[in-house]
Amino acid sequence: MKLYNSLTRKKEEFVPLRPGRVHMYVCGITAYDLCHVGHARSALVFDVLARYLRSKGLEVFFARNFTDVDDKIIKRAHDDKRSWREVAETYICCFHEDMELLGVQQADAEPRATDYIKEMQLLCEELIRRNKAYATPSGDVYFRVRAFPEYGKLSGRSLDEIQAGARVALGEEKDDPLDFALWKAAKPGEPFWDSPWGKGRPGWHIECSAMSAPYLPLDIHGGGLDLIFPHHENEIAQSEGAGVQQMAHFWVHNGFVQVDSEKMSKSLGNFTTIRDILERYLPETLRFFLLGKHYRSPVDYSFDSMDEAEKAQKRVYQTLAETRALLAGNSWKSIPFPAEPAAEAKQLEDAFSEALEDDLNTAAAIGHIFALVRVTRQVLEDKKLRTSEGARELFTAFHRNAETWRDILGLFGSEADGFLQDLRARQLVRRRINPVIVEALLEKRKAARQNKDFAASDALRDELFALGVEVRDAPAGQVWDVAL
Repeated sequence: MKLYNSLTRKKEEFVPLRPGRVHMYVCGITAYDLCHVGHARSALVFDVLARYLRSKGLEVFFARNFTDVDDKIIKRAHDDKRSWREVAETYICCFHEDMELLGVQQADAEPRATDYIKEMQLLCEELIRRNKAYATPSGDVYFRVRAFPEYGKLSGRSLDEIQAGARVALGEEKDDPLDFALWKAAKPGEPFWDSPWGKGRPGWHIECSAMSAPYLPLDIHGGGLDLIFPHHENEIAQSEGAGVQQMAHFWVHNGFVQVDSEKMSKSLGNFTTIRDILERYLPETLRFFLLGKHYRSPVDYSFDSMDEAEKAQKRVYQTLAETRALLAGNSWKSIPFPAEPAAEAKQLEDAFSEALEDDLNTAAAIGHIFALVRVTRQVLEDKKLRTSEGARELFTAFHRNAETWRDILGLFGSEADGFLQDLRARQLVRRRINPVIVEALLEKRKAARQNKDFAASDALRDELFALGVEVRDAPAGQVWDVAL
C-alpha cells in the first residue's frame, strides 16, 4: 500500500515498523462544543484507514486522544457557569454518541490530557535538562525553537517565515518570539496542577507528545490539515527534542470540509454540527458523502451535494434489495450467459482494492462500486438473463462485494429494504409530505385500478406527484417513492 507522507511530501510504500503490527495515533477533539462535519471527516478517514489495514491482516493499535483542559473549555465553563470538567465530559460523551451513529469504530485507546499531567511535567523537565526549554520567573515553560535545528521539517516553513508572524504578547517572558508554551502558569480562577515551576496547566502541544509516548515510534500520526503547523510541528520538536529518534514514520493529514470554498470552522462561524445534519439525513448518507472525495482533497458541503449523495446511495441499496429478492426466491435456468458481465465484475472487484492501495482513494473505490452496480443492473433489467444461472452467480458476487464495502468503508451494510424505508421516511419529513395522506391516496388509487377506473387512477397519480410522490405500476402492484 502507498500512503502520502506529509513529512516527505510524496506517496511512499507503507511498511509497518513492527512486523504485522501498526501503531496509529490521531489527534482528537478539544471537548468544548458539539462536533461539526469537519470533525466527522477526520474521524471517518482514520476509521477507514484502520479498517483497511486490519483487512490486510495487520494488527492495528489505534489511539485517539481528547483534550479535556484548554482555554476554550475554560471559557465555555465560565459562559455556561459549569465546571470545566463537566464541560469536557459532556462533549466527550456527545462525540462518542455522534461517532457511534456514523459507524466509527471506537479507538483502542482514548487518552485524556488530564490523565497525563505528570508525564507532561517529566517531558518538560527533560527538555529543560537538554537546554531545549526554559522556565520563566512567573512559572511558564517555553520550548526553545532555535535549539531544535530540524524545526519546520514537517510544514516546510523556514524560521524566517515563522518569525515574520511571531509576536510576544503582553506579559509573556519568552526569550524569542518563536518559542512556544509547554506549561502555563495558572491565572486566577483557572484549573491548575502543582509543578516544579508553581501552579499551572499544560500547553496544547505538549499534551500529544505525552499521550503518544507509550506507542512510539508511531507508524502513522494523523489529523486534519490544519494541524500540520503549529501543532504537529511542535509535537515533533518536543518528542524528538527530548531524545526520541523518530516520532512517526508517516504523517497523514485529511483535507478540509468547506462551505462556499472556505474552510468550515467554529472560529469562522460557518460550521454545521453533525447533529444538525442528521436531522435531515441518515448517518450513513453523511458517511457516504464524506468518503466520496479523496481524503486529501477539500470537500464542499451543501444540501445539494448531500441530496446527490443520497440519490447515489439509494441506487446501490435498490440494487441490493432487488438482487436479494431474486436470490431468495428464484428458480434459476441453465441458459447461455455472456462472459462479459462476470469478467467486468471481477475486474471492478480488483480495481476497488487497487484504489484503496493507492493512498486510500475511497473516491475511486466508490466509483468502482457504481460501475459494478451498472453491470449488475444491466443483467437485473434483462428479463431473460436475470433468471439464469449466470445471473445468480453475478448477484451472489455482488452481495459478497457488499460485505467488503461494509467491512472496509462502513457503507451498504444495512438491511436494504429497511434502509430504503428509513430513507423514504427521512425524505418525507424533509419535503413536508404527510405520509398518512399519501397512504390514503394510494389506497384510493389501488381501488380505482381494481375497478378499472383508469381515469381516476391517473388523476390520483397526478395528485400524488403534485405532493412530491412518484407512483409506478409493477407486476406486484403499485410502487411509490419520493419524487426527486
